[in-house]
Amino acid sequence: MSQPDPVPDTDRTPRVPFTPRPYVPARWLPGAHAQTVAGRYLRPATGVRYRRERIEMPDGDFVDLDFATVEGSSAPAPGDGAPVALVVHGLEGSSNAPYVLETSRALWDRGIRPVAMNFRSCSGEPNRLARFYHAGDTDDIAHVLDLLGERFPGAPLAAVAYSLGANVLLKYLGERGEASRLRVAAAISIPFDLGAGADKLQSTLAGRIYTGVFVRPLKAKFRQKQHLMGDACDAGRVLAARSFREFDDAATARLHGFSGVDDYYGSSSCAQFLPRIRVPTLLVHAEDDPFVPDDAIPRDAIRANPHLTAAITLRGGHVGFIAGPPWRPEFWAEAEAARFVAEELK
Repeated sequence: MSQPDPVPDTDRTPRVPFTPRPYVPARWLPGAHAQTVAGRYLRPATGVRYRRERIEMPDGDFVDLDFATVEGSSAPAPGDGAPVALVVHGLEGSSNAPYVLETSRALWDRGIRPVAMNFRSCSGEPNRLARFYHAGDTDDIAHVLDLLGERFPGAPLAAVAYSLGANVLLKYLGERGEASRLRVAAAISIPFDLGAGADKLQSTLAGRIYTGVFVRPLKAKFRQKQHLMGDACDAGRVLAARSFREFDDAATARLHGFSGVDDYYGSSSCAQFLPRIRVPTLLVHAEDDPFVPDDAIPRDAIRANPHLTAAITLRGGHVGFIAGPPWRPEFWAEAEAARFVAEELK
């Protein structure tokens, strides 16, 4: 009989009485890669309808927000004064990513209005400027949260973010401290150290396969907008990139004002911002995440900040965390994130 994975970093007395439920990995998905790959395909892609709204950004570009309505829920629809939660996707995801849809369902069932944010170039239409999005860009999420705060005065704001989006969210929270627009947040599968993660992925065959899955569409987006790039970066280097370090040095860093990949990774990695977070924040992460080395998890910083609640499991992969039988899989991370947000907003 499968035993629950321990949650080793929650033995301190948290700021609030929230204890993550034990994660029991699905026995039929052994290993980190099975969880990671299955997580991409097993989450249902139906039941959530969006109303899209284009947000004009101060620099002349745009971000698309998708306001969710969930069908088939037994819970009553959240009312006009209900909390609002921004749901943020990961690298090359979108509001249609299965984990975003599942998070929207879980939030809705707890009386919270979900709003999915698409990073620039991720909503199905190229953005306008000679730039994209990146792991350290907190200006866009700050602008969107300001807009939601003005749009829904009196409604508490929350956020749930994944992978690259989790890095952006945690960096935003650390930068803003007590001035954050958010009352509560949750971050799942967190790339605490971007450079260490890029190096880990490049060190194994499986990691290089994952890298290719992400780098290919990034290069395709670059080709689509190459006429806008001018001499901001060397197109030959960008299109020849085969690793995250190569792509980020040739494109991401140059297009977004960094001197190079080390400057980008060093200034953008969220681990250094954790000590300055001042709102209740749940950190969901697996020690076997194939995208993040286990020794990159900043355990001391997490323990030292009473505003952080850690749900760090032995297993779960990257945005996996699948439990239950194959005929009725359960998505533990989304459920725990929604439960945490709801309990913090009581």
